[in-house]
Amino acid sequence: MIGTIADWLGAGCLVAGALLGLAAGIGVLRFPDALSRMHAATKPQVLGVLLLLLGITLRLRSQADFGMILLVAVFQLATAPVAAQMIGRAAYRAGRFDRDLLDADELAERGPGGGPAGPG
Repeated sequence: MIGTIADWLGAGCLVAGALLGLAAGIGVLRFPDALSRMHAATKPQVLGVLLLLLGITLRLRSQADFGMILLVAVFQLATAPVAAQMIGRAAYRAGRFDRDLLDADELAERGPGGGPAGPG
């Protein structure tokens, strides 16, 4: 009985994760600039991967598999935000974004290279 419930929950997580991955892919293709694409590539993608990993864990139910899946989840959570930050900074420096879509531009007050602006 518990195995059947875990299998159904795992299948639901797998489907939800796959749908979030699909949404991330569509967002990367459809959004207008690099900063919007960066959000589409990281936010739903990370949650989608975590749901897929949870679904796999519920289906496999093995200690050895759980350890490996946990490592994958930790590395995904550690690298995706850093990669998004680097992509965003590179897009900003290259001017590959629509300034009209920004609510606030904190980097505009900074000097070249993203450091603090020089005196007056």
